Amino acid sequence: MDASFTAEQDEIRRTLRELLHKRCGPEELRAAVGTPAGYDTALWEAFGRQLGLPGLALPERYGGVGCSVTELALACEESGRVLTPGPLLATAVLAAPLVLALGTEAQCTALLPRLASGELTAALAVPGTALATALGLVGDNRGDWSGGGRAGGVQARRADGVWRLYGQAAQVLDGHSAGLLVVAAHTGGFARSRTLLFLVRAGAEGLVRARQTTLDETRPQARVELRDVEAELLGGDETGSERRGAAGSGVPGALAAVGNTAAAVLAAEAVGAADRALERTVEYVRQREQFGRAIGSFQAVKHRLADVYVAVQAARSAAYYAAWAAAKGERVGPLALAQALEALRTAAAEGIQLHGGIGFTWEHDAHLYFKRASGDELLFGPVHRLRGHAADAARLFDGGEVAV
Repeated sequence: MDASFTAEQDEIRRTLRELLHKRCGPEELRAAVGTPAGYDTALWEAFGRQLGLPGLALPERYGGVGCSVTELALACEESGRVLTPGPLLATAVLAAPLVLALGTEAQCTALLPRLASGELTAALAVPGTALATALGLVGDNRGDWSGGGRAGGVQARRADGVWRLYGQAAQVLDGHSAGLLVVAAHTGGFARSRTLLFLVRAGAEGLVRARQTTLDETRPQARVELRDVEAELLGGDETGSERRGAAGSGVPGALAAVGNTAAAVLAAEAVGAADRALERTVEYVRQREQFGRAIGSFQAVKHRLADVYVAVQAARSAAYYAAWAAAKGERVGPLALAQALEALRTAAAEGIQLHGGIGFTWEHDAHLYFKRASGDELLFGPVHRLRGHAADAARLFDGGEVAV
């Protein structure tokens, strides 16, 4: 493994950091999350048309840039530094890879170029609060999380050659503004019980979406209700599709693969946020004086910040390795995400503490990072479950003893 970055990767980071420095300061951030979309649409257009970020990891034949997960992770690390709100995670990290993995050639040709350019945004909708489970981050995703043939979840039925969905999905990232929904639904009853993925366009009859109040406003979420909504099976007709395996039993595997990649990207994003939270704290303790000297000169403060620095650097190494390993098919993303979320939580909490009285005011920028840490752990964790599932998958413990 070559740990050094290429000139192209360094250029991606530099260009994006300069753009975000100009367009996504604290005031711009607070203004953007207050809009109906929940993000700066002009900045998103710049992401798509000028930088090609939504299509960074998509093949060139579908309008993408053709880069790897590493480039996407580096881009998200920069966006994480300033907590940029926007549909990059929902579109480029969660939805587009599923379309690429499971979609028919016609579906890929029709959707991926629009997703790659940022013209079309997308969101992954899973029932209830099962996003982490659906992505295989905290447990086996071959269970009945999509509905299981019982009331609740999202159910799919086919009549007269048309698929129709009914049910509800909560905590859908950017689901209120996405032009396309990739919906996980249960079908087949008890005899052929399985989870399939369906495409639902914005404006479909019977589709009701409402933006939810969230702890972290930079991660807009929506409740999606499907009231007998007509949908298109991702992968085409099961009886004659070229992607027959993808449309059926391959769905849990595809979701788990996307979950591993998403975990690596989210880890890099959390590292960016943690690094910036630490920088802000260091800047403050160098300026704030107490007893006639800067509080950053006190040994206790130095030790606390040194511990945060070590945690952030360790998380950065784990995130970079996870992004590199994702392209090799290695599943280490959840472990890297656990370490990065822990580092972000620590950096944000220490930032609030060391900012003193002003840090405890809800309006202070330090709380934006603390909310991101807490919100992401609620969505994709918690940390102990990420690590526990990774240990189970690796069979680290067998019968109470360490496997040799």
